[in-house]
This record gives sequence, C-alpha cells and structure tokens, in this order.
Amino acid sequence: MEFLKTLIKNRRLIFQLGKNDFKNKFAGTTLGSSWGFVSPFIFMVTYVIVFQYILKTGSSGEYPYVVWFLPGMSMWMFLNDSILSASGSIRNYSYLVKKVVFPVDIIPIISLTSTSIIGIFLFIISVVVCFFYGYVANFIEIIYFIIAAFALIIAITRFTAAMTTLVSDFTQLLGVVMQLCFWFTPIIWNITMLNTYPLAQKIMTCMPFTYLVNGFRACFTGESVILSSHLIPTVVFWVSTFIIFLWGNSVFERSKKDFADVI
Repeated sequence: MEFLKTLIKNRRLIFQLGKNDFKNKFAGTTLGSSWGFVSPFIFMVTYVIVFQYILKTGSSGEYPYVVWFLPGMSMWMFLNDSILSASGSIRNYSYLVKKVVFPVDIIPIISLTSTSIIGIFLFIISVVVCFFYGYVANFIEIIYFIIAAFALIIAITRFTAAMTTLVSDFTQLLGVVMQLCFWFTPIIWNITMLNTYPLAQKIMTCMPFTYLVNGFRACFTGESVILSSHLIPTVVFWVSTFIIFLWGNSVFERSKKDFADVI
C-alpha cells in the first residue's frame, strides 16, 4: 500500500520532526518539555483522589481503584490527545503542505509521534504504580494493545485530518465527539454496570475505544481480552479498524490536492 511505503521511506524524518514537535510545544517555558509529563500526571492523580477518596466510587470491583483506573485512563489520554493533535496537524504544518516535494501523508504521523512520547510515559507510570500494588503487567499484551491503539488512531485520523483541514469547524465538532466518547467509554465507570442490559453491554464491549481501554486495563489485572470469550470483540475491532482506514484513506487521498488552497 502506498501509504505504508511512504511511512517506511520517511521514518527517520517522521521521528526527527516528531521529537522537534514535542519540544516546540513547550518552548519558552522554564521547565520546557517537563510540562508535557507533569500536566497529564497531575491530571490522572487528581482523578484518582476525587473518585477513590472523595466520591468513594466502587467502579473498580475486586481490584484497587488505582490499578483499575490508571491503565484505562492512560490509554484514553493517549487516544484522545493523539487523535486531536493529528487531526489538526495539517493546518499546524501549513508551511510544509505548500512545499511541493513534501509528503503530506506523514504530517499526521509526525503529531502522533509527538503525543506518543507522553503516552509511553503514562503507560510506564501505570506499570510502576500497579507493580507497587502487587499487580505485574503482561508486557506481551501491553505491546499488542499499543500497536492496536496506533492502528486505530492512524485509521481515524486519515479521515479527521482531511476534514479538519477542509472544514475549519470540524475541529470543534471533533472535540465535542471526543468528549462524548470519554463519558460513554467505560473509563471512570465499569462496564459491568450494564449487566442488566446484556445487548447494550455486548455492543459497548465491541466498540473500538472500549476494546482498547478495557483491554489495556486487563493487561494489569491478569485477564486476557485477546482470546477466549473476548475473541469476537478482537475480530470486530480489527475489521472495523481496517474499514475505517480504507474509508479515511480514500477521503484523504481525494482531498490532499486541495489542502494547499484552503490553508
């Protein structure tokens, strides 16, 4: 596929520009790139304090709330930040779009590389904290779900990056949609709450965001979301991701000739 060939050919350029993108976000501040790690860490700690100690929520079931919450939230923050950042990347890199020889296809991947630095940091925090509570992560499944997350983000942002570039209002719409996805994905609530609605629970379990959040969480609680009874959600995830990519890639390829004219 032409898209994959472009990524492989420009992999060094993507990595270098991704690092520069991350550094430039915090240029001019005293702490510099450290803010990229401090801010999401404080955000996650705040959620734990509020839901575990103030609201005394019981969504964790048989596991300590921190062990149940941190992996799911770290996966969501990676998904959310990557999708929003990559979707607006072409407008942010408008000076590159107007260069005839620059491969426009890699621009969203540059932003994804940048957000991955913070994402990997949050994943490491989850591993360390869960280990402190006596839960050892399954690193093979962690790698699998990180790869799955990258696949879904790339698939979605092939479409959203094109739409955000062509229709400026789409940025606001995407932000609203991601907020709705946050509340409808079992990140701060447990999907077992839908036990009395089995059909809704089955549908929710097969949703891509739910699959990644619950799957990454299961890497720390000793469950397997890839095989056994979770085989159907796994198949549904990869089939839907592939379909989303084909659709989004088609939209991107048809639209990219107009990018330079609208930004």
